[in-house]
Amino acid sequence: MTHPEDLWSYPEIARHIGVRPDTVRSYRRHGLLPDPDTVDAAGRPRWHPDRIRSWARNRPGHR
Repeated sequence: MTHPEDLWSYPEIARHIGVRPDTVRSYRRHGLLPDPDTVDAAGRPRWHPDRIRSWARNRPGHR
């Protein structure tokens, strides 16, 4: 079972791909980020790290 602390939020995703959290939020607004795997009790989206790693390897413009 995955615990909430094992899931990534905007700052973790941003750190992984080397951008600012606001950039990741913009990706989501523009439909460039996968839908979140869950939304926590406070309404914040969370993603499984493996899903983000796969997305990051295949995202447009990634070298």
